[in-house]
Amino acid sequence: MTPPALLIPGGRGQLGSELVGLRGRRRDGLVHAPGSGELDVTDEEALNDAVDSFTDAADDAGMRPVVVNLAAYTAVDAAESDRAAAERVNTTGPANLARICRKRGVPLLHVSTDYVFSGDATEPYEPGDEVGPRSVYGRTKLDGERAVLANHPRAWVVRTAWVYGAAGANFVSAMARLEAERETVSVAADQFGSPTWAADLAEGLLELAETVARRDEPKQRVLHCTNGGSTSRYEFARAVFSELGADPERVLAASTADVPRPAPRPAFSVLSNQEWTSGGLTGLRPWRAALSAAFAAHGTSWAAR
Repeated sequence: MTPPALLIPGGRGQLGSELVGLRGRRRDGLVHAPGSGELDVTDEEALNDAVDSFTDAADDAGMRPVVVNLAAYTAVDAAESDRAAAERVNTTGPANLARICRKRGVPLLHVSTDYVFSGDATEPYEPGDEVGPRSVYGRTKLDGERAVLANHPRAWVVRTAWVYGAAGANFVSAMARLEAERETVSVAADQFGSPTWAADLAEGLLELAETVARRDEPKQRVLHCTNGGSTSRYEFARAVFSELGADPERVLAASTADVPRPAPRPAFSVLSNQEWTSGGLTGLRPWRAALSAAFAAHGTSWAAR
């Protein structure tokens, strides 16, 4: 089958960069990944024009278009005092996109977050488990999920967690910077999740896009996709120090109460990937192996920060 054409709003961030790079290395298809400065998902008229023109280009090329929405307001702490901005990007924008994609008959993949859960669980969250976000960011992302699913029957929500990549700010880049600046670093040992390398997540999203383009679609419309396994923020930081060639003993265990932030974080937000693999999609490798691969690919740039 001809690879799908991909329109990727919010495509200039760490995940979009990996998805574009993946398609570029394969040299197999049409892809357009505008950043927020080029395509504002809250501007319904501009969004309508973008989807129309891209769909027409895909049709001319004999390809099936798929939209992968990566546009998001991700400043978790800032959202607590700027809810209106978070709602525009995380809720209104996805609703706009879903309505427009439905009108043109284009499938939509919408990336969401583990922050839609309360964090009270002790076992990995399944897609159908009860949600209960505790932050403005999490609530606006949940509202965006619901808007997407309500407005388009061929839309899928893909929740992920603790994403890091070579581009942009993330936990790995922050730990690399702090390792160079401080003798010791205190990190929460009571927050648990699944670190996910953006390059591996991009592979998963591309596989899903190819699946829905050929109409071999997962029945479950909410899916989880992370690297395998789980760890604490503290152990994740120690692993980053090890990859940097630094002494992991310089990472000190702290509690969430020791490092307060404006927005509450889920204490436990490990996501189960069972529905992903049950739907015939390829599971991502374990998180620790992914981190080593990420440093093999990008370690020089992280160490330089």
